Parts: sequence; structure tokens; C-alpha cells
Amino acid sequence: MTGDQSSATTARAGDDAPAPDADALARTAREVARRGLPPVHLWNPPFCGDLDIRIARDGLWYYLGTPIGRMPLVKLFASILRRDEDGKYYLVTPVEKVGIRVDDAPFVAVDFRVENPGPDQVLVFRTNLDDEAAAGPEHPIRVERDPETGEPSPYVHIRARLEALIDRKSFYRLVEIGEHENGWFGLRSGGVFFPIIPSAELEV
Repeated sequence: MTGDQSSATTARAGDDAPAPDADALARTAREVARRGLPPVHLWNPPFCGDLDIRIARDGLWYYLGTPIGRMPLVKLFASILRRDEDGKYYLVTPVEKVGIRVDDAPFVAVDFRVENPGPDQVLVFRTNLDDEAAAGPEHPIRVERDPETGEPSPYVHIRARLEALIDRKSFYRLVEIGEHENGWFGLRSGGVFFPIIPSAELEV
């Protein structure tokens, strides 16, 4: 991202605010990420406008409508991603906060493994950016259903209001190990039962 592209922005926070700069943002993110996942929840920098970055439903990141092909850069931006109480997504550093667009969830759970199979099993999900989350009290699974088609969209919490959409192949595998409890079909992980669909709606 160089030249005119690096200063492209879709909105400004105000006439006196500097335009978001993707390259400068990446440099700052690289500095704050040297010691691990940055504590973005502790930072309260000024809002500097919206940057033309979009995360598609399939987990691909786009800048100015073009896929970002450098996975290290995507992971770097993801390390400073935050979802605030307003439901919007931002890239946050100690000195600036810029808005981005997310079509659905910012991550995609592309695989999972079962640890300690049985009543005390734990489902450990891996995202498209190689993050892992063990489903349980701190990383719940939830399912939204399309009001018209009834099609489920399953999610698992990754960190601090950020979720991963569980991909179709993983969801099919999860259904195979599901169980029934109190009139619901769902999944058990980390000592918690997560309902997916009423048992009565399952085809016999």
C-alpha cells in the first residue's frame, strides 16, 4: 500500500483530523504488537475517520476493493481490531482509531478439534488467521437463524466481542457430535451446553 492508496479514506472525523493512513497504521501496529496481542481494550485514542478496509463474510480482507494478499499484514491488522459497544469495528492504536467494514464476523472458524472426548469434552476452534479458542464459558457458541429460510449461522466467540463464523464443513462435523438436552439439540464444550435448534425441528 503505497502512494495515493495509503491515504485513501471513505470518511473524515472532522476537517482538522488527519486522514487515516494504512501504511502509517501498519507501522504503529507493528510496534505495539512486538510483545504479543496489543491491549486495544485499554486504549482510547481519537477517532480519525473510516479507512477503506472491508472484511468479507468468507474472512478475506480487502483494501480499496482489492484483496490483501499478505497474510502477515492481515494478522497485524487483526491484532489491533476492536468492536466497540456501538457494534462497529475499528482498528485501534494508542494514537488513532479508524473505522472499517465487516460484512458478518471478522473471523472464520475453519476447523476444530475435540479434546478429552466424552462428558467433559472441549471443542477447540481454529480461525482462518490461526487463532484458537476453546468453546466454554469465556468463548460461547451461538447460532442465528435466517427468519425467512431458517438457515443457521453459527458463531464462536474469539476475544473481546470478536466472533468467528463457523464454516459449513466444520458445522456439519459439529452436528454429528451434537446431543439433546431439555428439548434442544446442541453442543457441549467446557462444561457448557450450547443450544442450536429445538429438538422437535430435527428431521427424524
